[in-house]
Amino acid sequence: MTQKFTPFSDEDHAILASYFPIVDGIAALIGEHCEIVLHSLEFLEHSAIYIANGHNTNRKIGSPITDRALKSLHHMATDSVSKPYFTKAKGGVLMKSISIAIRNGKQHVIGLLCININLEVPTSQFLSSFIMPQDEAAEVTFASSVEDLVAQTIQTTIDDVMADRSISNNNKNRQIVISLFEKGIFDIKDAINQVAEKLDISRHTVYLYIRQIKQDSE
Repeated sequence: MTQKFTPFSDEDHAILASYFPIVDGIAALIGEHCEIVLHSLEFLEHSAIYIANGHNTNRKIGSPITDRALKSLHHMATDSVSKPYFTKAKGGVLMKSISIAIRNGKQHVIGLLCININLEVPTSQFLSSFIMPQDEAAEVTFASSVEDLVAQTIQTTIDDVMADRSISNNNKNRQIVISLFEKGIFDIKDAINQVAEKLDISRHTVYLYIRQIKQDSE
């Protein structure tokens, strides 16, 4: 294979590099039986610039682009996500795959994010990545708006603190503010006003608690 595109700009390289954490994130979420390969289209003969779980196909950084990935490029003029497709890696390993186009500011396709799931793995091994370790479930607020997010988070925090008998009544409000600060709720506009109103305290008191938290952290 020969070089397909003109040399990439620094911006192109930066865009591709920004996908490194996405590769790691998908791998962490789905598990070791999902291979994620980030291809740069600058040099097709060693296009793989980042890879997670390469043991599934025995590929590594510097491996060339596949013929199937090249074929998917023909459909990327308008679409940025290929249809799922099935492939067989060396050794006959069956994979279900998808390719996602990465575009630069001029909307030129400069890379591909290819996700390949190993279908030869026993179901029990694959599902083990989705079994929750005991006592590791965390409550998450799925809100329909920012206002709803703030309101739900405030109420949940109040309920938790009020139910904690180890916290004295005189220290409840301060602990509520501390908990909300740790959750980052005060990064949202007008959250301080909502907290003050809900706790029936002044905005000045909320600001005071926040200053004390920041001072303690220093």
